[in-house]
Amino acid sequence: MRHFKVFARGLIWAPAVVLALGACSQKTTAVTTAPTETSATAATSAPAPVGPAFQIPVEYYTLSNGLQVVLSPDKTAPTATVAAYYAVGFRTEPRNRTGFAHLFEHLMFQGSQNLGKNEFIGLIQKNGGALNGSTRFDFTNYYEVVPAHKLETILWAEADRMRGLAITQTNLTNQQGVVKNEVRVNVLNQPYGGFPWLLMPQKANKNWNNAHNFYGDLKDLDAATLADTREFFKTYYAPNNAVLAVVGDFDPAEAKAWVEKYYGNIPSAPQPPKPDLAEPRQEQEQRFVHDDKLATKPALAFAYHMPERNTPEYYAMIMLDQILLQGNDSRLYQALVQKRGYTDNVSGGINSDLGNQFNYNGPMLWMGSLVYDPSVQSDSVTQVLDQEINRLAKNGIDQATMDLAMVKIRSAFYDQVSGSDNFGRADLLASFALFDKDPSRINRLESEFRQVTPALMQATIREYLRPTNRTIITVNPLAKS
Repeated sequence: MRHFKVFARGLIWAPAVVLALGACSQKTTAVTTAPTETSATAATSAPAPVGPAFQIPVEYYTLSNGLQVVLSPDKTAPTATVAAYYAVGFRTEPRNRTGFAHLFEHLMFQGSQNLGKNEFIGLIQKNGGALNGSTRFDFTNYYEVVPAHKLETILWAEADRMRGLAITQTNLTNQQGVVKNEVRVNVLNQPYGGFPWLLMPQKANKNWNNAHNFYGDLKDLDAATLADTREFFKTYYAPNNAVLAVVGDFDPAEAKAWVEKYYGNIPSAPQPPKPDLAEPRQEQEQRFVHDDKLATKPALAFAYHMPERNTPEYYAMIMLDQILLQGNDSRLYQALVQKRGYTDNVSGGINSDLGNQFNYNGPMLWMGSLVYDPSVQSDSVTQVLDQEINRLAKNGIDQATMDLAMVKIRSAFYDQVSGSDNFGRADLLASFALFDKDPSRINRLESEFRQVTPALMQATIREYLRPTNRTIITVNPLAKS
């Protein structure tokens, strides 16, 4: 039985048959190898002990058509992972075409020049592989994990989609129906559907790019035309708007030759100006009530606008997320679950529903949510939130607490980049190439966190965890328990 779902949290298992058709090659230009740096730099105030340096191999270069390529050999397992990332996501889809980026993700599995409908999926499955496709805030991605000796086959197949997709009215109409049904099943007909991951950005943000219904309004999905679709592909799925990451058991010289062979002569395309994603500074708390006819218990979500990505405050906020929200030892879990029994869980984080704290590029929210007992008042929940934040602001954060946050960050990071399918590593390498043109950042993340001081943590709390920077949504349950 095939499990096939192509949204941010969906997984596609797939097979593969032997196909490897050649394409004309073109000489690669502007080849550069990004240097790596040591992963531990001393913090300014008694840092936690630094573990052994862990260096991820990174080779980064650009083809003459603008395709960015990242190679990272790893002989741990005899598998290879190919990840294609396109710089178009929820924030950059056209106005009056909400959900278009997500719709197009589905169309990428409907056939290409040399592979018919669903043959791409079959190609992976018949070779015992796995694949996924997802739409995120700032990119749409596709990846495949296959036995290492099938790497050339998958590079060819992924290039075949980039070179020419089968965009027909039949495919478009079919996938419009699929996406609309997905919206109905996952959002409209589910208790707490879209809460808070879909609802909160629309309430907390002011810029349309960040605040529209990116899953798609049904009327906008119906309005997408064949001409719209073809223009979207021609523009956003061009190699000069993409990154190709290859991770796993392969020979770099051989992989480079295959990448040049299959991708080198795919034509580039002019790119439209990047949209302005800036959000104004929030000066007043916002509160909203959401009626849910299917929910049986009240729920609450809170969100604070994040510091700009890659600033010192950004790294401090990631550490505060660990202290306040991540794990059963977090302050909010202890206060709301263990001490008061308001709920059995508190979840959330930074970009936690559609990725992680590293793979986005623009304004972001630190967000948490809980379903709580009907006997509890929503103001009681927000009072606890304020108490825990104010306690950190008033008393400061000692080195032991920062050390524990660092342990949790390191543990999660190394879990991500050491996974057996290598997708976590490919994801960060592709994201850092796409956003920063510097995939070697993956080897400097730990040193950035070690620069964070207790004073910076308190300054970050005062500016970013103030109530006037907060949006709160409460769910009013209308279903009978």
